[in-house]
Amino acid sequence: MRFLSYWTLICLLIGLSLGELSAADTQQAVAEIASGEEMHAMEGADGHGGAHAEGEHHGLPPAAVPIFQLGPIVVTNSMVVSFAVALILIIGAQLATRSVQAVPSGLQNFFELLVEGLYQFFEEILGKHLVKQTFWFFATVFIYILTANWFGLIPGLGTIGYGHSVDGHFVVTEPLLRGVNADLNMTAAMALFFFVLWTYWSLKNVGAGGMVGHIFNVKGHGGGFLGIFLVFVFLFVGVVEIVSICIRPVALMFRLYGNVFAGENILETVMHMGGWFFGWLLVLPFYLLELLVGAVQALVFALLTAVFTALMCEHHEDEAH
Repeated sequence: MRFLSYWTLICLLIGLSLGELSAADTQQAVAEIASGEEMHAMEGADGHGGAHAEGEHHGLPPAAVPIFQLGPIVVTNSMVVSFAVALILIIGAQLATRSVQAVPSGLQNFFELLVEGLYQFFEEILGKHLVKQTFWFFATVFIYILTANWFGLIPGLGTIGYGHSVDGHFVVTEPLLRGVNADLNMTAAMALFFFVLWTYWSLKNVGAGGMVGHIFNVKGHGGGFLGIFLVFVFLFVGVVEIVSICIRPVALMFRLYGNVFAGENILETVMHMGGWFFGWLLVLPFYLLELLVGAVQALVFALLTAVFTALMCEHHEDEAH
């Protein structure tokens, strides 16, 4: 279970790099949001559009908010939460493997049950040979996303921070903490890291020629006019497949980000609809739904990445058996 610690650190470093690259854009977006909210607040004070401003800005800001800066590195509120989630997983993995016993109990028993269940699940998709190479990634990405999604549902994340009053209601424009996967930087880091690993695993198992043959599938179509026609058809399908492969990381990052970001905004909107007294009761069904969504999104991300890997390396699996 040491892979849990190593993968978490790798993913955090990639997310940190992406966050640093987009720090200027983030600060600009936050400034634009803040200036827009000030204009709406002024309109509300004059009696023009106050209700519109109140309804429009209840929710999580679209950009992560910078909290502090360490030299050239800008640390945002989502990065702080990502470090907290990573710390929880690293400490849990270390405690579970600190004194391994033949008859597991306690935390070791829980982790072994979880890892064994995930191993059997991914073995059905990847096969016995490929799962040994790739399980460390798929298991850890599922555990990390699941923990981050549920950690982001802790009351206060995204709702406690700096802001201003609009029509007697306090609107948070710069939350102190933000859900990890409600930041596109983190989901992009995981998706791009998978794409690099997918390329490595594919080259290792089927080679460059095997990848080209799998994508275009130009062999075995016979001769004559029909055979030539099929070659052109499969060449066209191969080009479409290349476009599909390039789009996969984009789809992965936006699917996870969109679901988590929308879920957190729904929770805050429903909370404000019920007011501070009845809001917690009104939001409870949606809160339970988000617990399910968090688990489903973690499974979907891990499952899709495993399927994409299996589809490219399936020929190698057939030859191995």
